[in-house]
Amino acid sequence: MAPPIAIIGAGPLGLATALALSRRGQAVEIFDARSLAATQQDNRTLALSHGSRELLELLGAWPAALATPITHITISQQSDFARSQLSAAEQRLPALGYVLGASALHAALLRQVQAAGIPLHEETRLESSQPEAAYIELQLQHATRQARLLLRCEGFVPEQEATRIRDYDQHALLCRATPVAPHQNLAHERFTARGPIALLPFGQDYAVVWTVPAQEAEGLLTAPEAEWLGALNGALGGLATLNSISERAHHPLGLRMRREITAPRCVWLGNAAQTLHPVAGQGFNLALRDAWELADTLTGASDPGAPELLARYAARRKLDREGAAGFTDLLVRGFSTHNPLISGLRGAGLAALEALPPLRHFVAKRMIYGARAWP
Repeated sequence: MAPPIAIIGAGPLGLATALALSRRGQAVEIFDARSLAATQQDNRTLALSHGSRELLELLGAWPAALATPITHITISQQSDFARSQLSAAEQRLPALGYVLGASALHAALLRQVQAAGIPLHEETRLESSQPEAAYIELQLQHATRQARLLLRCEGFVPEQEATRIRDYDQHALLCRATPVAPHQNLAHERFTARGPIALLPFGQDYAVVWTVPAQEAEGLLTAPEAEWLGALNGALGGLATLNSISERAHHPLGLRMRREITAPRCVWLGNAAQTLHPVAGQGFNLALRDAWELADTLTGASDPGAPELLARYAARRKLDREGAAGFTDLLVRGFSTHNPLISGLRGAGLAALEALPPLRHFVAKRMIYGARAWP
């Protein structure tokens, strides 16, 4: 029997990648240094596009009852009356996106992985050596294994392996917030000179992604709830009123793009290939498209680690990766400035987005399907 494809990472991306490859006839095994219980304790909140829902449904892993749909998205900027709204009905979709706990998605994917009989090795640290002609050798704690291909679905992009690095000098402050009035499945993306704020409907609450300058983050994190809430409501400027918060967290924001997403018998996916600013919620959706494109590329391959296949995969991912990185970077840098000239251009852009349905359609498709927004 030929060696399998080895996947490092039993988080949602690793599980989804394993399922996509298995459904296309590839033998796969999953390895994670953590215990399975630890991988299930993922307290992140994910914003998933309708395109991601379609992919997860094809894998039989869409937890519909636990996902909160986003039927409208209002885009606005501070100190400007211009705004635009994207609507699922206008795009002829049931929702533009969904908000879902990462643990719920993990559970749905894990059930499918177990039902498919895909081996999952917990508490197993994996290291790779130089690849041979037909396989890559993997070092486990007390054994050596071979794999035809190694997929790294966890990790980050080291500085020395990045082709593009940008430190936004911002932190994302995360919390769950209860609104005074029902959200009615309306999401908000508000741009301020200090950074964007996203309100994402999640159950009866909002999942909040609040971008602030790095030097202010620590003070807000340690501030009493009332102070945090007052500052957040002030930044929203009446867009919505929140009356309580919980589950506060934060992380620094930056852009990192791996110079090469493939190497001999090795592929990096998701955050291990690129780290984006969370504005417009592109990161995990891009990672799922990474997984799907790889599975498509390797369909029917007798040697999934063949150099020509990995080169084809890297070429296919270039437009989507560069497009997502450029889109989010433009939004962050274009809206996070006090320059009155640029502010006027932003307002004109939002007015144009509201006035021109074809432009709204393009922007909505870009957010939902990535590079497939282009003909």
